[in-house]
Order: sequence, then C-alpha cells, then structure tokens
Amino acid sequence: MPSTPPARPVRIVCVGAGPAAVMLLERIVANREQLAPDTRLDVRLVDPHRPGGGRIWRRDQSPLLKLNSMLEDVAFFTDASCRIAGPVDPGPSLAEWVRAVRGGEIARPEWSDAALDREIDGIADRDFPTRRLNNAYLSWALEEVRRRGGDAVRVEWHEDVAVSVEGADPTRVILGSGAVLEADVVVYALGHNGTHPSNESIRLAGFADRHGLDYVAPAFTADIDLDWVPAGADVIVRGMGLAAVDLVVLLTEGRGGRFERDGRGALRYQPSGREPVLHLGSRRGVPYRSKITSRMVGDPVELEYLGPGFHAALGQRSDLLDFERDVWPLVSAELVTGYYRELFTGHPERVGGGWEDFAPRLRSVLRGGRGIASAELAELVRAHVPDPDDRFDLDAFDRPLVFEEPGALDAHPVDGVEGGPRTVHERVRRHIVRDLRHRTSQRHSAALALFMTALHVYFSLAEVPPERWNARARTHELPRRWHSYFSYLASGPPGHRLEELLALAEAGTVCFLGGDLELVTDEAAGVFAASGSAGTDGGTVRSEATARTLIDAWLPEASAAGSDNPLLRRLVDEGRVRELTVSDEHGTATTGQIEAAPDGGLPGRPGEFALGPFVAGPSGGAFTRPGIDALPFRIHDRCARAILEFAAGEGAGSEPALQAALR
Repeated sequence: MPSTPPARPVRIVCVGAGPAAVMLLERIVANREQLAPDTRLDVRLVDPHRPGGGRIWRRDQSPLLKLNSMLEDVAFFTDASCRIAGPVDPGPSLAEWVRAVRGGEIARPEWSDAALDREIDGIADRDFPTRRLNNAYLSWALEEVRRRGGDAVRVEWHEDVAVSVEGADPTRVILGSGAVLEADVVVYALGHNGTHPSNESIRLAGFADRHGLDYVAPAFTADIDLDWVPAGADVIVRGMGLAAVDLVVLLTEGRGGRFERDGRGALRYQPSGREPVLHLGSRRGVPYRSKITSRMVGDPVELEYLGPGFHAALGQRSDLLDFERDVWPLVSAELVTGYYRELFTGHPERVGGGWEDFAPRLRSVLRGGRGIASAELAELVRAHVPDPDDRFDLDAFDRPLVFEEPGALDAHPVDGVEGGPRTVHERVRRHIVRDLRHRTSQRHSAALALFMTALHVYFSLAEVPPERWNARARTHELPRRWHSYFSYLASGPPGHRLEELLALAEAGTVCFLGGDLELVTDEAAGVFAASGSAGTDGGTVRSEATARTLIDAWLPEASAAGSDNPLLRRLVDEGRVRELTVSDEHGTATTGQIEAAPDGGLPGRPGEFALGPFVAGPSGGAFTRPGIDALPFRIHDRCARAILEFAAGEGAGSEPALQAALR
C-alpha cells in the first residue's frame, strides 16, 4: 500500500532575529515534544543583522562597549529556578560558556580576533564583558538550539528586511528583496526601534540649521557617527543614563585617550588631544546607580507587601489599581525593608539591636500609613543606625542633588574638594564617589539587597493582569515612571565606568551641569545654552554652559505609529496591529506600544504574535540573570506554547487553534 506522505511543516516566520527571537525559538524547541510532538516546524528568521545578537549586540561594534551586567549574571537558557509551564532545558550561562571555550570543550567563534581571544582567556566571572563577547555567546546559543531541534525544526536566516505583511491562512511576508515568505504563524520580534523626530527635536534641528550648529536627536549611541565632533569643542549632553555613558566612552577612550593608575592607585585620564569637552546634565543630574559587585550575607530577599498576599487581595478588589496611590507606597516599603533587613542581619555590629526587634517597629510605621518620609521613620532609623552613611533615604536616593543623602557630605573626601562642595560639578563628583563606595564595597551589601528587592518587585508587578490597572497606570506610570525609576536603580553602568567619569572630570574632559537641566536656544547669540543646579551644604548652586553642539543622549521613546521601522508603521496604518489605548474617567491615552495578549497573541489576528519593547506590558528584556526565575523566560515560554498550540491545529484557523491563539 502506498505510504501516507508526511504532513507539511508548519511555517513560522519571525521578523527579527535578535536575542528575544532566539530565546523564543529555544522555548519552541523545548516545548515541541509536549505540545506538538508530530509537528515539523519550518522557521524563517528575517533580519539584516546576523541572528543571535541582532542589531544591538552585533559583533561589528566598538570593543570598548560593554554590557552593564557581570559575566556571571548573563544567561540564555532556563534553569531549575524557572517556574514555567514548559520544560526546563538547561544550558551554559555566559560565564560557564566562557570557561568551556577556554577549556577547549566548546570551539572558539570562527570570527574570533585577538581582542576577543584575550577577553575569553582573561575575563573573570565578576568582570563586565564586551558586547562582542555576548554576541559570540548568543550566536553559539542559536546553533545549540538548532542542534536540539534536530530534523523536526528547520531554521533558516534571511538576510533581509520585511516590508509588508498581507493576508491570512496563509499570511504572506514581503521582503525588501521582493521575495515572499508564506507563513502559518508570524512573530514580530522587532527589538528596539527608533522613532521619527519629535516636535522638540524638529525645533532644535531647525535652530541648529539656522545658526550653523550641530544637533543629535535621541538615538542608539553605537549607531551614531561621531567623527564630525570637533576636538576641544564644547558639547552639551542631555541625559546621564547608559546612552550617555556609551557616548562618553566613544568620544574619549574611543579617540585614543587612556586610563592609568597613579602611584596611589587612583585612576587618571591621559587625553589624546582629540576629545571634545562634554557638559553632562539631566533631570536628576547624576548617572544611573552603579552596578553592584558585593554579595549579600544576611537573610534572603522576601517580599512583605507585594508578595502572595498582595496578589490574593488583588483578586478580591473590584476597583482598578492606581500605581501612585495603591502601589508606589508598597514599592517604597519593600525597598526600605529590603535594605534594612540586609543591614541588620548581615552587619549586626553596625546597628543597635537585632532585626527581630527592629522589623516589627519598621512594619508598624510603614503599615500605619505614615510612610517612608515620616519623622517617625527617621527617628526609628537614627535610634538604631548610628552611622549616617549606613542609613537609607528613598527620596534622597531618587533625587540626590535635591534631597541630601545621609552621610553624603560627611568625612569622605573627594580629591580637589576640601570641606563641603562649592559648585555643581563638585557636588556631582562627591555623589559619584559615595555611590561607588556603596555599590562596590562588601561593607555596603545592603545596596545589593536593595537591588534584589527591586528586581523581585518588578517581577511581582509584571504578574498583575494588565486589565487590573487603570488607564494612567498602563499608559504612563508603569511604562514611564516605574520603568525609569527601576532602570536608574538597577540598570546602571559598571562601577569602573563611573570611576572613569571621575577621572575625566578631573582631567577637564567632562563637566557636570547638575539636575533639573534647562536648555535655551539663544537666537541672539546663536548658541545652545544649558543650566543646572544642585543642593550643597551651603545652599543651592547653579551651573551654566554654552555650546555649538547639542546631543540628546537617551533612547527614543516607544511609538509604534511613529517608529522608524517602516514595517511597524505600516502594520499600525493598516490596522493589523494597534497601539494600546485605554480610557477612564480622566480621558483616553496610549502607551505608543502595541496591544497583545499575555502570551503575545495579537487581538483578532490568529497565528500572529509579538514580543519585545514595542509591545505594551512588562518586558523583561532578552537574555537575563540565572537562578532567579527571571521574567523573560516566563514571557518567552508563554508565547512559545501559544504558538505551538496553534501549530498543533496546523495553523489553518481550526477552532482549537483559534482558541489557543486568542487565550
């Protein structure tokens, strides 16, 4: 009898091939045997950049640019900590992969050069790897996923761009080359996108054109051509986050300068003579908080206000959550509690009394509604924490140039600043010195507890169903206020970058303008003028700078309709995807991100999925930390399982497949 021909593979086209897309592929491969064991998959990855690293983590970028995570804190594969519906399928973390390559168990990348070889041979677990090393790891991880998929999962890369998506059952993905890919499932994993210039950027660019000045709108720093910036020129830089740190690196060390230790071990900068003079300022006026290199020694992190009890109570309430009113006080209470739990249980010699006595008193103040800014809390802390440098003030932590941090102006001198600081520049330098001391010293491991508490809070809030938040929370407070605060606390640069900032400041290559930065376009003088401020022990001081070059050093805000990605804009224009719009008694607002179900499914589009920073809702990034049940694994696992449930129905619009896609 003639044999039955094998079923056609389910065709999956993934637009984008960066880390999120490849981690999703890993989850598809891991879940296939459970959800679609008899289904073969034909996966097409569409991206002009090599799959694995994608655009952001591509190999052809400056070797000076690094991750803001230590080697040991980067993982691609699931591990035993993951609480996911799908199977855990472990693999090496970045640190384990480096050790395996170093030991000859895994081959070195075929494109490896002398710089990458030196890094592989010399990097330690608590060092910060280059983005090129991360590219090597992600590229290897993709090949490992391909190996695990075997003959049942065929993966092909199309070095192209998708320009249009048409029809359904099958869907047609049109590429820039003119090629057409038919798909049963389409995944939009477009990664970080730029945006069309805002009205403010257009205004600044027009001013620059009229006066022969230079202006750079928000963009991804590694993609900007900076060769035109003149040596010795004054440059105003708005922004002090990671994009600004990258900018400083490329315009200093990237132009031939070098850092050296002097006889006392202090870092000094030796200019090449090709550097501009960078005047840095922002709303806070300080860099993101340094990455932490200490280890916790006290009791582990445990959420007291936003743990299981919070989620149980959420199920009993009928009104919508307001972030500022209902949740921020709980976030604040968690952060204060997490910090002092580590200080008391990890460093009992520096506090008065034990945690078992302090904790209920702290809880009484925080639960009593008197809050973190109350005089009662301040008095409680003063009575039990003798050294002001060990105390934690959340308002001062958030705005250190406005609210003086405990111990910030005490007996911890800064080179060249005798007594209290007299200028904004000196005040910012003193803040950076203190931040480094707290976040790179084992004595201050409470800073790590603060970070880990914030991370657990982030995971907890990500599990709140989106429909339980009110419109303001969904469109403003969560994606902007909370995400910005979390990034400032948890996603700052490596400590050595801040030490380099101090060396650059001493060399006169970097000048700090302070906080509440104001920019003026001076039509009469034909220059950009900026001013900032800072509080000191002598009152508020101000700073000013003028320049013919202005750089806005921050990432573009998410805006699907205004994206610089033609496909994303077209999808919005044609109604194939829609920006999330939420209405309440205060009006209607949008996040600028597209609407998707928790499993990534697009409303009304069976077989189409989206994930990444342009999607409304919590985004855990791509690769993540091992051992913490990280959010990205949960996001990717949910999406992969929804895709496979759809694929098991052969992607033909059958009722089971449709229900799975819309669930």
